[in-house]
Amino acid sequence: MARQFFVGGNYKMNGTIKSIQDIIHHLNDAKLDPKTEVVIAPPALYLLLAREHLRQGIEVAAQNVFDKPNGAFTGEISAEQLKDSGIGWTLTGHSERRVILGEEDNFIANKTKAALAGGLGVILCVGETLEQREANKTIDVVTTQLKAVEEQVKDWSKIVVAYEPVWAIGTGKVASTEQAQEVHAEIRKWLSSTISKEASENTRVIYGGSVSEKNCRDLAKQADIDGFLVGGASLKPAFVDIINARA
Repeated sequence: MARQFFVGGNYKMNGTIKSIQDIIHHLNDAKLDPKTEVVIAPPALYLLLAREHLRQGIEVAAQNVFDKPNGAFTGEISAEQLKDSGIGWTLTGHSERRVILGEEDNFIANKTKAALAGGLGVILCVGETLEQREANKTIDVVTTQLKAVEEQVKDWSKIVVAYEPVWAIGTGKVASTEQAQEVHAEIRKWLSSTISKEASENTRVIYGGSVSEKNCRDLAKQADIDGFLVGGASLKPAFVDIINARA
């Protein structure tokens, strides 16, 4: 069975009530490829606003989740609270949280496990820095990040893996279609050898890193690219073109 194309929009720390309502109205009115699963991740303050106004068929993700169900953890949100609020997805492992906030592989694995246990789908982000790529360590870095999660999670049916080369996020630089496909194929090979053949065949592996309406169609043609995690472009009308990259 073919893997369903998946497009996520990560708004990061951008947006206001007005601008997010405008984006949502545009999505609600747009003709979107019905074969593509669409999830948007606004800042936490606007999750309920997004869920309230989005039409059925478009899901909402948190950008972050904590690894405990409740308690004295100031500033954090649990998987149970997200689920209770009608939020079905969360990101984990985004490079901005790994680099800026110092989140390590084990903590990301714990958060992924907690999110799945709380009934959420997880967009698990992995990727290498430019220095690591130039040292030919890309596959080692990515599989090490994945291995940390595998040690905690055996059922990957609700995980979407997002490969985001750190050097391409928000820089305008994009991995070539060949570079992206190569890493995606290696991730799928790792899934097959480490998790199961079924996981390799069924797990969506999506690409992120300066995805735009200009490069999305070529990337979408690659055998092992099952969609995109879109940053800045998800705040623009062109996000619809990216959703429809395979239409």
